[in-house]
Amino acid sequence: MQVVTCAELPEPDPDLAPLMAALDAAGLRSRVVVWDDPQVDWSQASLTVIRSTWDYHRRREAFVAWAQAAGELSELHNPAAVVQWNTHKRYLLMLSLRGVAAVPTAMLEQGSPVSVAELCADQGWQKIVVKPAVSAGSYQTHVMEVGALDEALAAELVAAEDVLVQPYIESVDTYGERSLIYIDGELTHSMRKAPRFAGQDESVSGPHPVDAAEAELGSRALRAIGGEGLLYARIDLVRGGDGAPMVAELELVEPSLFFAMEPRALERYVAGILRRLG
Repeated sequence: MQVVTCAELPEPDPDLAPLMAALDAAGLRSRVVVWDDPQVDWSQASLTVIRSTWDYHRRREAFVAWAQAAGELSELHNPAAVVQWNTHKRYLLMLSLRGVAAVPTAMLEQGSPVSVAELCADQGWQKIVVKPAVSAGSYQTHVMEVGALDEALAAELVAAEDVLVQPYIESVDTYGERSLIYIDGELTHSMRKAPRFAGQDESVSGPHPVDAAEAELGSRALRAIGGEGLLYARIDLVRGGDGAPMVAELELVEPSLFFAMEPRALERYVAGILRRLG
C-alpha cells in the first residue's frame, strides 16, 4: 500500500511515523509517496491512503484530478468523490441546508463586487474571520473587526479566489475548538485546538472527555454527507453564544488525527486498512 504526502511539508506530520511503524508491525508492505510525483505508478499498490497532502490548496484542480486518476488504479481513501467536494469549504453551506448546525458562513465568489464592510452591515457582524474557500493549515485566514477592516486584503483575496466570511466565535479563546476523530466509523477521541490564524503554529491538547452534545452533532454531520463508512474523518466544532456546538470544519481529506495521543485510534485505523485489503 501507499501513504500519500506532499513534496515539501509546511510543518511536520506527527501522524506519519507512528502510522508507518504500525503498518510495518501489522506486516503490511507500505511506502510514502508524493501525490504529484510523476514517477509514482499508482497501480503498484492495492490500496492508497491520503495522509498529509498539505499543499493541495495551491493547486486544487490538479489535486482533484490526481485523486480521480489514482482512485481508478488503486483503492483510494478517502475516495476521490470525497476529495472533490471536501476541498472546497462551500460544504459548510450544504451542511446548514441539511439541518446540521454550522458556523454562519457567507461565501464571496471570486470577483464578487460585495465588500466585507457591506457583508458585515448586512449580517450584523462586528468581528469576522476571512479566509479562502480552498485552504489548509490556516492559509490566509485573517481576523478583522468593523472599524478596522482590511478592505484591501479582503478585496485581494476575493479577486484571486472564492472567500468565506464568518463571524468570529468568541468561545474559541476559552473553550477552544474540539476536534472529534472518527476512525472507520467510530468516534475514538476528542482533542482541543487553540484558534490558529495565518502564520501561527497549531496548539493541541487532549484527549478530552467526549461531550454528548458534540458527539451527537458529529454523528449527525457524518450522516448528512453519508460519511459513516469512511476510513477516517475529523470534525472540528466550536460553541456558539448559546453554548450549543456548531461545525467549524469537516476534515475528510488530509486531517491530523493525533495518533500519538490516542493509540487505540491508530490500531483501529490499521485494522480498517487490513479489512479493506481483505
